[in-house]
Amino acid sequence: MIPERVIQASNLTKDYGSFRAVNCLNCSVRSERITGFLGRNGAGKSSTIKMLLGMVAPTSGSGTVLGHRISDPRESIEIRRKIAYVGEDKGLYGYMTVAQLIRFTRSFYTDWQPAIEKKLLAEYRLPSDRKVKALSKGMRTKLALLLALSRRPSLLILDEPTEGLDPVSIEELLQTLVSAPANGTTVFFSSHQLSEVERIADDILMIDRGVTVLDMSLEQIRENYRRISLGFSTTAPTLEPLLGVEKMRQDGRQITILASSNADAIAQLGRERGAVAVDISPINLREIFLETVQDRNRQDQQLHREHEDALV
Repeated sequence: MIPERVIQASNLTKDYGSFRAVNCLNCSVRSERITGFLGRNGAGKSSTIKMLLGMVAPTSGSGTVLGHRISDPRESIEIRRKIAYVGEDKGLYGYMTVAQLIRFTRSFYTDWQPAIEKKLLAEYRLPSDRKVKALSKGMRTKLALLLALSRRPSLLILDEPTEGLDPVSIEELLQTLVSAPANGTTVFFSSHQLSEVERIADDILMIDRGVTVLDMSLEQIRENYRRISLGFSTTAPTLEPLLGVEKMRQDGRQITILASSNADAIAQLGRERGAVAVDISPINLREIFLETVQDRNRQDQQLHREHEDALV
């Protein structure tokens, strides 16, 4: 039986020497849903995926995938039996033809789904007699997905699956991922393409510098995240911290607030403090990502400057 939470991480940490790639990461990924895994380059996404796959051991903390502990070597093997992974390099045998590689992979799985294989082979228009090394990057991605989905895995993990694909190939891939949960497969994929994530994801896990900065369903994000603009006739007053305020910026007579909840109460406080213009507007995933990551980057730069000043 597949657990309700297919991935659980508690204070998951990975150090490479003095560099901390993942810092006390906490997250929970729900079964039979699509989770978009977001973060800048170097945010810790690849290290997190490698720990979940059992490719590297955590420095500290704990995690489970499909109920199996990632830190236990025997249970890690069981994890890899039940999941499929498609990375950026695809890891395919270039000297084989498409048909040979499918037959070779099929031989390892007693629960191989011939119907899915046939369906995807036709949909992706993969040339059976062509060697894998002669395929385009898009074709190799499609072949890797065919090999993964024909196993009907409980969990499909993808790292930048649309990287380098043309628009038609991207659309085909996204449609494949959208249909996967209906067949019992949970999808967990990292991507820099925020518009694609927003199109197909059910849940969003965002990390920065190895720390979870957002773990929420896309529906909750759309319902709760708002940008609130408060305009004053004189210099804007200082507002006390409020529940739901993620970021507040004051510029002369204007206060701009990024809120993750409580938008109406925040706007009402602005009116009570003398705001003559109040605007509440939805905010998309790209804006949330940029606001969150850039704000953390500015905070780090400020701390760095303060540290340098203290040394002078």
